[in-house]
Order: sequence, then structure tokens, then C-alpha cells
Amino acid sequence: MERVDREAFYRDPYPVYARARATSGLTFSGELDAWLVTRHADVREVLSRPADFSSQGAFRGDVTPSRRAFAELAAAPGNAPVVLSSDGEAHQRYRRPLTRGLSAAKVAAARPFIQATAAELVRSFAAEGRVEWMGGYARPLPATVIGHLLGLDPADVPAAVRAGDRAENLIFTAMPEDEQIAAAREVAALRHRLVAHAARARDQENLTGELVRGLAPGPGEPTGRQRDEIVSNTQNLMLAGHLTTTALLGTAVHHLLRDRRQWELLCARPELIPAAIEEAARFEAPVQGFRRRVTRPLTLSGTELGEGDTVFVSFASAGRDETVFTEPDVFDIAREPARHLSFGHGVHGCPGALLAREQLRVTLELLVRELPGIRLAGDDVTMAATLIHRAPEELVLTW
Repeated sequence: MERVDREAFYRDPYPVYARARATSGLTFSGELDAWLVTRHADVREVLSRPADFSSQGAFRGDVTPSRRAFAELAAAPGNAPVVLSSDGEAHQRYRRPLTRGLSAAKVAAARPFIQATAAELVRSFAAEGRVEWMGGYARPLPATVIGHLLGLDPADVPAAVRAGDRAENLIFTAMPEDEQIAAAREVAALRHRLVAHAARARDQENLTGELVRGLAPGPGEPTGRQRDEIVSNTQNLMLAGHLTTTALLGTAVHHLLRDRRQWELLCARPELIPAAIEEAARFEAPVQGFRRRVTRPLTLSGTELGEGDTVFVSFASAGRDETVFTEPDVFDIAREPARHLSFGHGVHGCPGALLAREQLRVTLELLVRELPGIRLAGDDVTMAATLIHRAPEELVLTW
């Protein structure tokens, strides 16, 4: 593949994906140091074969923190594998508490809290006639919701979310060493707070309690290893639980308002909200994709891969596959539903997909009812330069 500027690729990867889908076999990306898996059928196949395509290293950063920053993290609890990058029995063990804690029944039970939180956020800016959507709503709603589900004290949620963001900054944003160290210290402080929170949560009916009971079963205090697993997976859940939904809230509202006909159709026919949610996820996958490591020599889409090779499985490209979706580059909430892969597939399918959908559902119901005149303040919307959680950097709305 022709080498392109990494930042430009990250801000708009779709032309690269389109060329890769049109090319026979797989395409190697120097920007990602991985083979691109871009066609819907190939993405589904890789996700269906976890034994051949390991999740170890699924979440690889763009930068390497300094040794001093690493030392700050190494001294804190929580340096253990997480569900996202585990395989086999370990993955199943990490995932079971999440499956229980994010079940359809648990998400339904959380709906009144989501509705109340969403309504309060909208009330806080409705009289202003203007809001920067990402900071005013798309970030605080899912952060508050995941904090609630984890059983965190609401007063602790903002600092915990900030520390989660700093953890992502450490591996995706180039920073001076002193800033890296400061970020690492924030993350380490969060981990210590999560240890204390987990110690109180064993008998509580929340996500943290599910993680404690699932990863440290039986009486007595968790072992050091169990404590690290609880902290790592709680921190990972906190990060994934709000950033993925933040991205979906940002891109869904952006695309609904970019074509005024789509928004007016939704206002006229709110029964299309479930279809709008699926179209938003298909059109702009909130997580662009993850890496997989090849575990044995094999052939995928005519390309020979060796043990240890890396593939980047693009959920976003699968959603634009011309062989599956008619006019895939057109955002259309009235299109005939088709199964997308934007929340993954198979054993590693996103356990929080129902929660993300519910928060977008509540949001669209609220906006259609309370702010039908909402519109974009301008056409210049810059997407964040990342292939992880794809969202506008800012999204200014008026009404």
C-alpha cells in the first residue's frame, strides 16, 4: 500500500480501507505495521477463529512511555492481563463477570438512571442555545453511567475518568517526559483507589462486585495476583465503558445533523431510532478495529501469513463493504437493516454493546423530544487522530 501520512490516515482512514478492499488478498499497512483485514467476510472470519488469531497485543499503542513513567505504573497494583487482550480460559474467566454485570436485565435496570442523567445534562445547557456536544454531553453521560454501574462514589467519578483518559494518553499521545510521569502518577493513584473500592464491593450488586466475586471467588482476601486482575479489568472496563460510547454519541449526532433530511426524518418518525442506532454504528464504528496475532502459518483471503504476523481487523471497513451494504458511504437511517460488525463478533464481541446502544437510544429520544431544532453550528468538524475511539474532537451544536 502506498505510504500515507499517519495523522491523515487516522483522521480519515476510509479511502485507505476502500483501496484495500478493492485489492486482491490482504494489504500491508506500514502505518499500523500490520496486515489490514478490511472485507466484511474476512473480518468475520478472523473474529470467528480466536485460536488462529490471538488477542494478545490487541490494544497496541502508538508511543512508548519513558522508563520513569513505566516505573510509576509498575509500582502500583493492576499490572495484569485484561479481557480485551486475553485468550482461551483466561478470557472466559475475565469475561464472565462482565456478561453478568452488563446483561440485558442489568442494562434495563440502569435505564432510569441513564434517563435522569441525560435529562439533567440537557437541562444544564438547554437555555444557552448552544453546546460543545463532546464536552457537554458525549463525555460526561457515559462516564457517569459507568461510574454508577461500578458502584463508585459520584464525587470520585470525574477524577477516575480523567485518570482513565491519561492512561490512554500515555500510549497514544507523544508527551514530554515530565508530563508522562504526571500522567502515570494519576493512573497509579486511580489503581490504589480501585483496590480500596474493590475491598468494599464483594457483596455489592454492581459491576465491581461481579468482578471481585468472579476473579477472587471464595472466602478470604484476594491474593496479590487476584487483586491485580480485579484492578486491571476494572480500569479497562472504566476506560472502554465510557470512551466507546462517547465516540458513538459524537458520531451519531454528527451524521444525523450533517444531512438535515436524516434528522427531520427521525423527528417525524421516532420509531426509527433503533435503526438510526445501528446505522450510526455501521457507518462510523466507535472502535475502528483491533490487532490480532497469527498463531500458526495460514492463508487468509489468498495471503500467506506466518506465525507471529500481525493483522489489524477493521470493524469500520467491514461496515463500508460494498458487497454487503448498498451505497455504504451514504448515511441512511431508513436503509434495510443488515448485520454489521462494529461491536465485534464471536467470543470477543463487545460485552458493553447493549449499554452503549441504550445510552444512544435515551439520547436520541431526549433530543427528538426536547431539542428538535438542534443543528450543527458549522461544517468544519475535525475527527480525532486515532484509530481506537473515533469521534469528533469538538462538535458545536445550536438550536
